[in-house]
Amino acid sequence: MKIAMVSEHASPLAALGGVDAGGQNVHVAALSAALSRRGHEVVVYTRRDDRALPERVTTPDGYTVVHVPAGPSEHIPKDELLQYMGEFARFLDGDWTAHRPDVVHAHFWMSGVASQLAARHLNLPAVQTFHALGVVKRRHQGADDTSPPERLKLESMVARCATWVAATCTDEVFELMRLGRSRSRTSVVPCGVDLDLFTPDGPKSRRGAAHRIVSVGRFVPRKGFDLAIRALASIPDTELVIVGGPDRAALRRDPEARRLKALARELGVDDRVKLCGSVARANMPAVLRSADVVACTPWYEPFGIVPLEAMACGVPVVASAVGGMLDTVVHDVTGRLVPPKRPDLLADTLNSLLRDDFLRRSLGAAGRDRARSRYSWDRIAADTLRVYDRVGPAAYVPPVVSADASESAVQ
Repeated sequence: MKIAMVSEHASPLAALGGVDAGGQNVHVAALSAALSRRGHEVVVYTRRDDRALPERVTTPDGYTVVHVPAGPSEHIPKDELLQYMGEFARFLDGDWTAHRPDVVHAHFWMSGVASQLAARHLNLPAVQTFHALGVVKRRHQGADDTSPPERLKLESMVARCATWVAATCTDEVFELMRLGRSRSRTSVVPCGVDLDLFTPDGPKSRRGAAHRIVSVGRFVPRKGFDLAIRALASIPDTELVIVGGPDRAALRRDPEARRLKALARELGVDDRVKLCGSVARANMPAVLRSADVVACTPWYEPFGIVPLEAMACGVPVVASAVGGMLDTVVHDVTGRLVPPKRPDLLADTLNSLLRDDFLRRSLGAAGRDRARSRYSWDRIAADTLRVYDRVGPAAYVPPVVSADASESAVQ
């Protein structure tokens, strides 16, 4: 099968940890690799954000990355990219006319806008994975939401018009239904985890306290690292290691890093909070293995790959009871779920786990079993292929969409 994967801002080749580089990059890269291992031809289309990038790159994992010329060849925050989606769509239309795929799979709402414009013109089936929904982001961030004002309307249109939607968690299915998406053409296909890389056995990073809590993610406020710092004030003999953001040398210039350090000083725990900056993916298992507990405390989380990576390493997880983590973390089986934005309850939960070695080992072992049985990338690829088979060329029926909706999408 020829598969066109579209990820307009999240390149599978990008370094992780930046504001716009995280779980979606991992998902697209790992899914493309797993599909390629099964003998499928996968081409990933992502925006060229550097003049030095070649037009096409064949990766060691077997898939090809095409750098699409849409807008300036420089980094642009993803919330400013909508204006270039028409140009992106025209490139896709031309490339797919010459090299017709069997199915298109768009990741994120702007990829969906560009993909559906081209796919509709060429009568191609278009699968959509959102990774995050604007309506949820607006609900939690309010005035701090930097998404373009057109997002909610266009995202709703993308949801309704996609041939199939692959939601990353059960919670997202209900959000999509509120947007008018048919439940009968929506399924849950979660993210996965690299079980060869993330294992219980292997080196551990050196630590400097009796206990260690590790938190990982992009340096944006919604990830809730401040909640872990506030909880740490009530957790003795424990260090908090926060991984993410820019490299260590650039942390002093990062606004979120400065905010977190200032909070740690205010609470008197700055000597126990360690901001590591970005860590190479190959070194992440050692960091996770060094933890007694991995804390994932975002306000909201469309899926959350970090809990899976911790579980695969046999480390118990304490996570906010939101979004995708309601699916991945089984309360009192693979970890604990706590209400979001409650550092007091977070501290109580972490203290109880840090006092009980046997419980931590039990939760960690159960987490490893769950990751292996449900979240391998080969399993996720198989789930994705079932979607493709449902909507492939033989089953595809072009949607009936008004010309006005199609033409106005990216004016």
